[in-house]
Amino acid sequence: MHDSIDEWLEELTEDVSEAEASEAFREWLDVQSRFHDYSARNTLLIQLQCPGATKVAGYRTWQNEFDRHVCAGESAIWIWAPIITRQCPGCGNSPSYHESSNCEYDDTAPEEWEDGLVGFRPAPVFDVSQTEGEPLPELETAAVGAADGLVPELRDAGARLGVDVTVVADDDWSHGDARGVCRYEGEQPVVEVVERENAAALAMTLVHEYAHALLHDGGFDDPERAAREVEAEAVAYVVGRACGLDMSGSAFYLAAWRDDDAAVLRERVDRISRTATTIIDRLDEGVSIE
Repeated sequence: MHDSIDEWLEELTEDVSEAEASEAFREWLDVQSRFHDYSARNTLLIQLQCPGATKVAGYRTWQNEFDRHVCAGESAIWIWAPIITRQCPGCGNSPSYHESSNCEYDDTAPEEWEDGLVGFRPAPVFDVSQTEGEPLPELETAAVGAADGLVPELRDAGARLGVDVTVVADDDWSHGDARGVCRYEGEQPVVEVVERENAAALAMTLVHEYAHALLHDGGFDDPERAAREVEAEAVAYVVGRACGLDMSGSAFYLAAWRDDDAAVLRERVDRISRTATTIIDRLDEGVSIE
């Protein structure tokens, strides 16, 4: 599973045209927008095995919680599931691994240890399209896809993200052709965006600059600047799709990543995943669900 991810990441920026690479990357971002609470490596695994997946769950979960059954002959989608069990406060291992380690912690008995994340295991899940049975219940959630309502919600989310944000009238804009900027006053990120009638474009500029505020301190050279712009635009794409906006105009110039090895690319996609999830979570905190 690790090798499959690395191979896909390497193929993403090697021996393919910019258009092909961008389309492959966009497909992963589409999956990430549908599963924004999943880790980057799990959404990569889902994309590699079932790009059209929309809702995934384990075999028993489909049966017991949704009264649906996996269709005969369907192949599982394999992801990494967390292993939560009692964890040694000293070495962080489970009791069985603690016993075989050199850890000398003995302040408390294993029965008194708190549960924690001790590792991951391969786990099979299935997409709803691979199941049959009772219809899924309709979730009553607030609609954040309307761009007019999304802009004030994003402005409010700025405070929860720790970002000072200002929407500046076009006549007062002093940053040339840029539609938004992120700068720092000491350690405080400050985002400014120019006001415009296109609410969807304004919303995505806000997200793009929030991504810079959360990911980047502004102190990188030109080659890295281009790479970071891809990260910020990818975050905006994931958040926009998650909010129901049309993001077909987004462009990803992955040539800026061509010199990265698989480890660096893994870190980049993980940063995109974590940052998009953070923004969506802060946005959800301010949306009332009736």
